Amino acid sequence: QLQLVESGGDLVQPGGSLRLSCAASGFTLDYYAIGWFRQAPGKEREGVSCIYYSGGITNYADSVKGRFTISRDNAKNTVYLQMDSLKPEDTAVYYCAAVRSVFRRCSLSDSPYTYWGQGTQVTVSS
Repeated sequence: QLQLVESGGDLVQPGGSLRLSCAASGFTLDYYAIGWFRQAPGKEREGVSCIYYSGGITNYADSVKGRFTISRDNAKNTVYLQMDSLKPEDTAVYYCAAVRSVFRRCSLSDSPYTYWGQGTQVTVSS
């Protein structure tokens, strides 16, 4: 069974850091694009960052550039989202998603993605 499981969400003060994990099981992430998305209450889901697993090609939303870093661990079949300098507006449920792709790129639009995790809550508040 193909599954993505996110972890690492927590309550953190503004300016703090968190690292989210997205662990894949039932398949290997080679030749998959993996995206991180978030959805705040009353807002639409938005793409935060993505990575094309084979080759490590990455993309970031303007709102998180310079603060968030996406990376992968091939041995653990896991993608990470390191979030630094967190702001209250980063508060949301964060989801990871995956889609198999022959193109060496990834999208911050959620429409191409076929596999989704259950989400992890990130709250930035003092």
